[in-house]
Amino acid sequence: MINSLLGKILTGICAIVILWCGSQSALAGPLSDRLAQYPNWDARSNLARSEGELTYPEWFRGRWRATSTLLEQIAPLAPVIVTPGFESNRQYIDKSIEFKVQFIPTNPNRNVKFSPLNLPKLPSNLPSPQIVADRAFNGLNIAAAYLGAANVKSVKIDPQNPTKQITQLTQDRQLEAFVTGFDREIPAPDRFIATELSQQVFRTSATIYLNTVETTTSYQYSATPTPKITATQISAIYLSPQDPDYFRTRGRAVALYKYQLNLIPAIDTQL
Repeated sequence: MINSLLGKILTGICAIVILWCGSQSALAGPLSDRLAQYPNWDARSNLARSEGELTYPEWFRGRWRATSTLLEQIAPLAPVIVTPGFESNRQYIDKSIEFKVQFIPTNPNRNVKFSPLNLPKLPSNLPSPQIVADRAFNGLNIAAAYLGAANVKSVKIDPQNPTKQITQLTQDRQLEAFVTGFDREIPAPDRFIATELSQQVFRTSATIYLNTVETTTSYQYSATPTPKITATQISAIYLSPQDPDYFRTRGRAVALYKYQLNLIPAIDTQL
């Protein structure tokens, strides 16, 4: 039961639309190369430690209906090492999972997140608000889509760390995930490539499971005939140093997941 549930959680977390930082443009480079090297990822990316909130391009603003489809999964070290839930995740291959996500404006200088229902007016001397993910809203919708709404009690964001997400499940189970590093490239105004490294801790009354997840995603935006974002996303699972098999992996990923993501505007509201 734990392995099956954990597999769903890991799959759901990997499927979350990745968050990235920075508003400055960057030339195509290492991230494009890394995507081209898939599935030959011999080690995880060496990313700088993240600080502050993650921001999005302006074209992400609003609420979206997202569809995530697992295209393939690979266990590079099988049958010697296979992550919990890897086999049960096969049920998601070619199966579309739908959920809503939203991205809202915030003033990074004052660290204030605006309500999507009542946006305050900014004084003219303040910079334009940047776009950030509503992590609590997104996390709750994604967890409910993968695990069932009845199994998800709450999703909260640590007020001291906007990238730390705590998902409380039924039966005293908890998933904690926080970003440790990220990078991004902007090959063109309508394209974005990003990678994010996060630590995950899954707790039950009887056990604790830790791992590291690296997610690299290439996004393409289209404004016509209607706004749409499509993406190819690769998520790699690495064992934590506390795992008994950690040194046997020699730093290699123990699971790779490839997704297709599609986002179209939700008709209920725009932010």
